[in-house]
Amino acid sequence: MSTSFADGRAGIDAALVRRLIAAQFPHWSDLPVTPVEVDGWDNRTYRLGAEMTVRLPTAAGYVPAVAKENEWLPRLAPALPVAVPPVLAVGVPGQGYPYPWSVRGWLPGETAQRAPIADLPRFAVSVAEFIRALQRCDPTGGPLAGEHSFHRGASPAHYDAQTRRYLATLAGHVDTARAAAVWEAALAARWNGEPVWFHGDIAGGNLLVVDGGLAAVIDFGTSGVGDPACDLVIAWTMFSGEARHAFRRAVGQDDGTWARARGWALWKALLVLAESIEVDPARAAANERVIAEVLADHDQLG
Repeated sequence: MSTSFADGRAGIDAALVRRLIAAQFPHWSDLPVTPVEVDGWDNRTYRLGAEMTVRLPTAAGYVPAVAKENEWLPRLAPALPVAVPPVLAVGVPGQGYPYPWSVRGWLPGETAQRAPIADLPRFAVSVAEFIRALQRCDPTGGPLAGEHSFHRGASPAHYDAQTRRYLATLAGHVDTARAAAVWEAALAARWNGEPVWFHGDIAGGNLLVVDGGLAAVIDFGTSGVGDPACDLVIAWTMFSGEARHAFRRAVGQDDGTWARARGWALWKALLVLAESIEVDPARAAANERVIAEVLADHDQLG
């Protein structure tokens, strides 16, 4: 691996993308390359002309997603109610960049984190319908949950030690007794169903909105086949009140799946809270709110 990429994001810039395109896809070399307005962490994304994007993993741990998405997105797309990223080309390591990368079709819209959504309950139903459609896709041969999905789709027990460590360090900031009860319930609600497709990161940043409605779902890097509980976390991270009720009604799922979903939501919110509590008060407050609502849900429904 080139040392210039040792910390993941360093060394990835528009100039690198231009060199990669010129070397591997010279028929696109005259197109402008510009950073996207809102970027992710696992991958850096650049506009290529008006109709394409270039997507480059930032670290070795995110590399398995490239081949997975390139193989499975075209298979899943026809069965889904909204657009997913179209794969146009696959790049190989070069120009000092050590990982495979891809060229995708550009999908219009703003992320749900930023877009105005006048009817959030209706939007929540659209998200639920996407999840249900994804679950109906044929799982035969699909990638079973594991390291490539950062264990989304498997049992939340993979993060048991980490969660208990955060519960200990966040005592005084979180009602740790109630949070521990949520976590224990998640571990006890073992999944015994048939494997289904899951996205793994259904979140506002991966939902594209046009005219207030769901237009596309992006970033299938943590997708796979297994337990769909991880796809319900948006019930607390984005929805509340009537929108959450609408999502819950539309997406269905049994009580055990919801218990595991609360565990997934709790784990991630504890992680982010622990990382941000001293340095980013707004982010910390947002995750404290998620934890409080997960605990309240467990008290009412658990």
